[in-house]
Amino acid sequence: MFSIFNSKKFLASKLGEFTDIHNHILPGIDDGAKTAEDSLKLLSNFKELGITNLICTPHTISDYYPNTPDTILAAKQELEDFLIQNNQKDFTIKASSEYMMDSSFANLIDEKKILPLKDNYVLVEMSYLQPPINLREILFKLGNAGFIPVLAHPERYAFYHKTYDIYNDLASICKFQLNALSIGGYYGPGIAKIAQQLLTDGKYEFLGTDTHHMRHIEGLKNVKYAGKYELAIDRIISNTNTIFFS
Repeated sequence: MFSIFNSKKFLASKLGEFTDIHNHILPGIDDGAKTAEDSLKLLSNFKELGITNLICTPHTISDYYPNTPDTILAAKQELEDFLIQNNQKDFTIKASSEYMMDSSFANLIDEKKILPLKDNYVLVEMSYLQPPINLREILFKLGNAGFIPVLAHPERYAFYHKTYDIYNDLASICKFQLNALSIGGYYGPGIAKIAQQLLTDGKYEFLGTDTHHMRHIEGLKNVKYAGKYELAIDRIISNTNTIFFS
């Protein structure tokens, strides 16, 4: 018998007035938008989905994108000026970063060069190849500095897939942020399976798009999820908006 719990629904229908807390639309400072024109194209497509409130999170990676609060805020200003010049008044743009937990991250904490998402929430990531050997120490250091770590896309760290219990440990010391594209299989069936399991187990707190380019936008428009995940998705969308809406 066909079940509404297995029926597929479009995630995009849930994103009206959603606050996106993870994206790479600031121009020219990481592997996302290259120019302000690129940024505007992405924003125009976000607007079609009902998303006009964004916290931009360019990478901060010491060896590749050594961003600082100054470089990030300068890129934000460039984008805001461009939006004004093009009579685009519908967007609320704030700036933070997605911090790689690499060898330099501890120094940024010590030097107070962290640009939080909002209040004391900080978006962090790790390499897709392996976790930092001192991962727990880094997360505790961030917490001891008064911040709440938000781990970006835990479902994409494939080295944890066969040791699922590690997610339980990590969820006790940081918040989990789901990539919207993950549940639809954009990154592959293995990642989708883990994302769905973490949803079922109530491990996620927040949702983000992690948009870098138009392929991500097109993927976002086509993401579908089974009805049995609807309540879990509603919860994390509501939680994201409650904490981060401006």
